[in-house]
Amino acid sequence: MKFQRGLSLNGMVLIGVGLGLVALLAMKALPPWIEYGNALKAIKGTAGDNSLKEATVAQVRAAYGRRADMDDVKSIPPADIEITKEGGELVITFAYSKKIPLFGNASLVFDFEGSSAK
Repeated sequence: MKFQRGLSLNGMVLIGVGLGLVALLAMKALPPWIEYGNALKAIKGTAGDNSLKEATVAQVRAAYGRRADMDDVKSIPPADIEITKEGGELVITFAYSKKIPLFGNASLVFDFEGSSAK
């Protein structure tokens, strides 16, 4: 007895729709995560800069602003970072939410927070 093998048209359509939804989620969710990584890099680079150990808060914010511009970080302006000193080390923290509309009334919401503390 011979059996037929392969996908039906309905099976291919369902797989295509599933792959399309996964691709949509990836295309919408990946850019905020990349920006978060760039923000962490800018924060840690600013906090690790030895020339800013005795700098004022305004100077640290300006230095972060320059690094954020280079790394294309738009979600965290310099005014939104918190700057403290712990044990003689500069510690910079941030927290923000990002809402990404998908379709209709469905959205993804990410809550990001980070710190330069190790």
